[in-house]
Amino acid sequence: MNDTRGERATDGRTRSRRLVAGPLALLAGYALLRPRLNNWGATADERDATLPGDELVPRPNYQTTRAVTVDAPPEDVWPWLVQLGAGRGGLYSYDWLDVLFGVLDAPSAERVLPQHQRLEAGDEISLGAEGGGLLVERVDPERALVTVSEAFTDGTLTWVFALEPLADGRTRLLTRNRARVEWSPRAVLTLLGLEPAAFAMTRKMLLGIKRRAEREAVRIAVGVDADIAGRR
Repeated sequence: MNDTRGERATDGRTRSRRLVAGPLALLAGYALLRPRLNNWGATADERDATLPGDELVPRPNYQTTRAVTVDAPPEDVWPWLVQLGAGRGGLYSYDWLDVLFGVLDAPSAERVLPQHQRLEAGDEISLGAEGGGLLVERVDPERALVTVSEAFTDGTLTWVFALEPLADGRTRLLTRNRARVEWSPRAVLTLLGLEPAAFAMTRKMLLGIKRRAEREAVRIAVGVDADIAGRR
């Protein structure tokens, strides 16, 4: 009888350790991956660089910088940023998720939309009825779009898109989130839940803009070439 009770107690302690060890292992793994996810695609210099809008959060304790190279000049990338938002060009991410959660009401545009090519400081970029939206703080054509999240109630959270021209006619497209967070157990748990999703959606967005801009640049180039050939 005593042996049976001892075995049960041992089994109980083993199960308890496993229940604790599993989440701890996941947290440890995520802690190792987190810097790479939050700075996906960005070089060390880009992570440390000052971007437009950084002055809105002068002493951040939370920052992400992600980047991708687009095989097109800034003027071909910029129109896709200008038409961001629900009821406009969309978000170029996982549309089915954005539609499912009410962030978008239709798939993201596959063409530049002339009717949505005007954006000024003070405008709102809608993220759906429940999304809160982004307030436009600054528009520097073909250089930077600086926005502030309306949903971040504990302070200022900036979401910036910056275009850096490369010598070979390509563009570095960077996006940065920057905030000062009042850390608490609840804030940490919320962040742990949101960060992986934010990484996945932002990465898809950058790649979505890249694909669209590159395809449009080729279409324009082919159209120009065809027009020249026709004139000959």
